[in-house]
Amino acid sequence: MHFGSLPASLRCSCVVLLVLGAVGLTTLPARAQDAKDSSLPTIAEKTEGMTKMDGYVPVYWDATTGKLWLEISRFDTEMLYVSSLPTGLGSNPVGLDRGQLGTQRVVRFERTGPTVLLVTPNLDYRAASDNAYERTAVREAFAPGVLQGFEVAAEGPEGHVLVDATDFVVRDAHGVVRRLKNTGQGAYSLAEGRSAPVLEHVKAFPQNTELEARLTFTTDGDPGAYVERTAAAPRALTLRVRHSLVELPDTTGYTPRRFDPRSGLFYTDYMDFATPIGKSMTKRLVNRHRLTCAEAPGADGLCPPEEPIVYYLDPGTPEPVRSALLDGARWWAEAFEAAGLEDAYRVEVLPDSADAMDVRYNVIQWVHRRTRGWSYGASVTDPRTGEILKGHVTLGSQRVRQDYLLAEGLLAPYQGARADGFPPGDDPMLEMALARIRQLSAHEVGHTLGLAHNFAASVNDRASVMDYPAPLARVEGDSISLKEAYDTGVERWDVKALQYAYARPGPNQTEAALLDSLVRAAEREGLRYVTDADARPAGAAHPKGNLWDNGRNMVDALDREMRVREVALDRFGEAVVKRGEPLAHMEEVLVPLYLR
Repeated sequence: MHFGSLPASLRCSCVVLLVLGAVGLTTLPARAQDAKDSSLPTIAEKTEGMTKMDGYVPVYWDATTGKLWLEISRFDTEMLYVSSLPTGLGSNPVGLDRGQLGTQRVVRFERTGPTVLLVTPNLDYRAASDNAYERTAVREAFAPGVLQGFEVAAEGPEGHVLVDATDFVVRDAHGVVRRLKNTGQGAYSLAEGRSAPVLEHVKAFPQNTELEARLTFTTDGDPGAYVERTAAAPRALTLRVRHSLVELPDTTGYTPRRFDPRSGLFYTDYMDFATPIGKSMTKRLVNRHRLTCAEAPGADGLCPPEEPIVYYLDPGTPEPVRSALLDGARWWAEAFEAAGLEDAYRVEVLPDSADAMDVRYNVIQWVHRRTRGWSYGASVTDPRTGEILKGHVTLGSQRVRQDYLLAEGLLAPYQGARADGFPPGDDPMLEMALARIRQLSAHEVGHTLGLAHNFAASVNDRASVMDYPAPLARVEGDSISLKEAYDTGVERWDVKALQYAYARPGPNQTEAALLDSLVRAAEREGLRYVTDADARPAGAAHPKGNLWDNGRNMVDALDREMRVREVALDRFGEAVVKRGEPLAHMEEVLVPLYLR
């Protein structure tokens, strides 16, 4: 070794190290580490008197100190980390909703001496190569992250360690402070003295561990108007944040499916630097649930799955909305059968023993806010493959009431014998509102099955529940008809898109040939597809992609809407308000009618 270019101090250090090595003392650091580790208590000693919840990552609860401890045994093993918001603020403009999913990352625990790091690799950039050096070159080119550091407090057999996870759990992992600030609600901060783990929601199962905390956010300034209207204590609002550590599925049992921009599906993408020059480095994988045939297809061509996809409806949903949501969500069973899968999909009410935020359950939640607002379908997805692990639908409860108001304005129904209202079995406004909520249930579940919006479906005679439909109203004489205001069932485009995600190749057919045939079949049938990006922005001008429209010709549709509006406004008056209600209610009915 050449030392000439090194400072004298470093040259001395190097010589000392070489001498130590020559006399067999190179293991000194390891011996020092052993001595340090031997001073640690065992896990059994440290956790004496604590409550243990055994599972994927075992949890200990120390009631004396109010601390949560994790027993870590899986080092350098990738798992999924998901944060979520089990309870909400109740404000649509702020957007901190009950059941809202947050960030999801692949993570692993790594130990360095007395420290355990929770590391997240950078999966946006990869190298699908057999060359380990090529994979390393990409991995070292893009920064990973360390989400949390833990100090080893005890050690058990086989390298297990115990760490204090309280600070990890009691933190603003969902970005509540940032959200409140960005929506103009004030400068809040986490009040640690008013925040703590929620023991009843700390659970450990063989494939996942669920950790949860009650977090209080305080401000010395004036709270924003939305917080003032919804929080019990606007200057000290409290939410719950969930942390889920989930076993990743075995990728050998799942085949990622390539995305086609004509398929109408969501996808997971990354850059592959091992791609041959001249081909696209961006790889896109369809987001879909895992469905594996339990046996060969029967004479009818259908195969039963090893595990069907099951969705669970929030038991807090009242009737008649509950039945309507179940009906709409169940429409997808027909599409799965068309994809060659028998009894592959069903919808039930969430059992009392289940937790809606548990990643093992696909859930349809009925979410309340002060005002009407968005419904949406979100998913927990394996970022390595695009496999959907949990579908989570949020349905805003005020939507059905808004549709009822809209129908009241169109029909002006409270006249004569009906001035006092309608019985539930003979209520045309309720009938329209429930028809809409069925369609909405199917729409949002469709997102969590992998389907994106299709804003051109209306030009194909309502070919998809993934469009945004306006209620189809028609002028009949001097009144308005709402017969067939909304379609029922999944339609032709939905079946094609779901087949692209879930259908299996036939005998002597490659998957590439199957996918190409499905796309071409949709084209032959004249089924059009227009994305959000081409239809939603204010500057979008696609002639076939419009939101809240009906029919092939947009000029004709506008004429029809203006005629409906004209007739309804001519009839507008006391007949839109039930006898006994304040006439001021007319304003609430007028707004959706006037704006249409």
